[in-house]
Amino acid sequence: MDIAVVLLVILGVVVLAGLWLWSTYNGLVTLNERVSEAWSDITVQLKRRADLIPNLVSTVQGYATHEKAVFTDVTAARAATVSPAALASPAAAAKAESGLQSTMKSLFAVAEAYPELKANQGFLDLQAELANTEDKIMASRRFYNGGVRDFNIKIKQFPQTLFVAKLGFAVREFFEVADQAAIQEPPQVKF
Repeated sequence: MDIAVVLLVILGVVVLAGLWLWSTYNGLVTLNERVSEAWSDITVQLKRRADLIPNLVSTVQGYATHEKAVFTDVTAARAATVSPAALASPAAAAKAESGLQSTMKSLFAVAEAYPELKANQGFLDLQAELANTEDKIMASRRFYNGGVRDFNIKIKQFPQTLFVAKLGFAVREFFEVADQAAIQEPPQVKF
């Protein structure tokens, strides 16, 4: 009878350990897929913005034909943000984003020099759509970074940290601002 009790206890421990491992693995898979989905949402929004930029450039170009360097820079930066290399990792995407943001500032500086352009309804609609898309990108980044945080916490906790690498899980990278100096100075508002 004593051997039967010991065997039942051992069997119970093995079953509980198996259930815990199964539950932990499925939780990690779920979190990993949520992070992948969130990254996909970011790329969709980046593509949406990239699709708006040529229309914006065309509208500004109609008014400021002599600003060819600005248009070329914006077009190149736009292409860089949707390139496979830029979408390969959050760090690469952040670097491409930084380049696009600086060229877009140049484009809007050109637009500021043309009052008739600033009054053009098509230009205003494109600006509003671009601002809306930027808000969606920001929300997607927050969702992605929240998923990365949850996933990274889960795989770094003990005892998961002992075996997650063997199961193919690794720490995911946050989507962070590439140019920290750009966010440390307050924005300039001009009326």
